[in-house]
Amino acid sequence: MEGDCLSCMKYLMFVFNFFIFLGGACLLGVGIWVMVDPTGFREIVAANPLLFTGTYILLAMGALLFLLGFLGCCGAIRENKCLLLFFFLFILLIFLAELSAAILAFIFRENLTREFFTKELTKHYQGSNETDVFSATWNSVMITFGCCGVNGPEDFKAAPVYRFLNFNGDEVPEACCRREPQNRDGVLVNREECLLGRDRSLNKQGCYTVILNSFETYVYLAGALAIAVLAIELFAMIFAMCLFRGIQ
Repeated sequence: MEGDCLSCMKYLMFVFNFFIFLGGACLLGVGIWVMVDPTGFREIVAANPLLFTGTYILLAMGALLFLLGFLGCCGAIRENKCLLLFFFLFILLIFLAELSAAILAFIFRENLTREFFTKELTKHYQGSNETDVFSATWNSVMITFGCCGVNGPEDFKAAPVYRFLNFNGDEVPEACCRREPQNRDGVLVNREECLLGRDRSLNKQGCYTVILNSFETYVYLAGALAIAVLAIELFAMIFAMCLFRGIQ
């Protein structure tokens, strides 16, 4: 009977570790996608140090889970106590790190609000100055997503640095102008009318709403994946310790 329980525990341990292996692969894939994504998410991440750091943490966690899932599978099948103990300790460390990251993300969630981005844009945006990383990033985001400012073109009326550096008196930066097609290589529909703030040739929707709508599905998917990975890790630790104690 004890042998049957041990065998059952061993295969359950293997199954949970296989899911950890897959979870690590998914996190790694999401992290790589964020870093190389051509649709503009990379620029949004680069504009916020918290998100930028979070992406590298995601990559590191994904790689570690990928490796530990593989080691856990090997430890379960071979019934190796050393591998099982190593697996348990590292999964525990990762579990605590992920829990800490989730708590920090909740604490600093105000850094991702509409008000935060509006304040940063109006305070630092310099227009078409491509030597300024902040401005160049925002220009890239506005062109890629076909949007203007955080809330809309009116944001630039309250941007003192942009108004001071804007010698031509343009109502909005060129990055807000409609293009055909809507990308960096696209042709401006009507540059003169756009810079005067005329609606027909201007992207009127704010970037916050556009980006939120574009990535809403991915945010919920990432949250669900994170919860699933934490639950699997918890069960894997329990099975690892039970199997460790059951091996003679």
